[in-house]
Amino acid sequence: MMTMDDTSPLHAAPQAGMTSPTGPTGEQIAARAEAMGGRLRDVRTEIGRVILGQDRVVDLALTTILAGGHALLVGAPGLGKTLLVTTLGHVLGMDARRVQFTPDLMPSDILGSEILDEDDSGRRSFRFVAGPVFCQMLMADEINRASPRTQSALLQAMQEREVAIAGSTHLLPRPFHVLATQNPIEQEGTYPLPEAQLDRFMMQVVLDFPTADAERAMLLATTGTTTATASPVMTAADVMQAQALVRALPVGEQVVDAIVRLVRAARPETTDDPTIREAVACGRRSRAAQAFMLATRARALLGGRLSPDIEDVRALAHPILAHRMALSFTARAENMRLPALIDTLVGRIG
Repeated sequence: MMTMDDTSPLHAAPQAGMTSPTGPTGEQIAARAEAMGGRLRDVRTEIGRVILGQDRVVDLALTTILAGGHALLVGAPGLGKTLLVTTLGHVLGMDARRVQFTPDLMPSDILGSEILDEDDSGRRSFRFVAGPVFCQMLMADEINRASPRTQSALLQAMQEREVAIAGSTHLLPRPFHVLATQNPIEQEGTYPLPEAQLDRFMMQVVLDFPTADAERAMLLATTGTTTATASPVMTAADVMQAQALVRALPVGEQVVDAIVRLVRAARPETTDDPTIREAVACGRRSRAAQAFMLATRARALLGGRLSPDIEDVRALAHPILAHRMALSFTARAENMRLPALIDTLVGRIG
């Protein structure tokens, strides 16, 4: 059942495609959210048939997609990162493709290139051959293995949803999401992602080892004569409708204030905490606050609620802030840890 706190002032962005100058009414938003909530429950059920023991990761990935963003999946090999992305694409009815990033991968291997064609009359012309980035869900496997040149080519696609090749601009399909993976253990022969690219990822989702019960269920489900499969529940058009609905959900003043306080407190230039001022090397940009505004709404919709609350801000603090914060040299020398700093900031927002 969708619920909303009626006691606090609310902000609601107009839903895309609405012709009314005042936007959708509260009753219309509630009805659409109720219907979409049922679809999303089915999505989680289908994904759960294949992905076992990673409910938190599945919810964060779905939240990122509903919010219209990209996700960086960080975890050791064998934890199901590739299976998660392919299952998400199948259940959501999106065209999903996978690119294995390697040091010799060139930008044209991802974006595409122009080739010279010759017709029967001998006339020559250039023809654009689209690369694997022209899809709706791109899995960039081991993204930190690619050179900075290739990473920068992907950066435009992530931010602008378009690519420029040979002086021409080519629009990417809608919706478009990048779910990149990164191995935190093996760092030899890798290229750290630049801060500008990390900032384009709405969340960093850390995959942990499953519990003993989940691992036992996984063994029984994947080593028998049959393998569990997931069925499509939504289409790409449905996903875009859900994303438009997320932007229309109301947000209470208390939640907005909590987001602003948290992001400004994590920024050494605006914080009142001397520890943060000395331990954090650079400030968080406004893109972090925008990620909070969208992701908290998406998490509320996924949880069957009409508007987010403070708990949504707390739950999303680590996925949204961790990859955007960098410790100073002094903080690393003193063995400080980002998770502990973020926990301290979260504890202060009330």
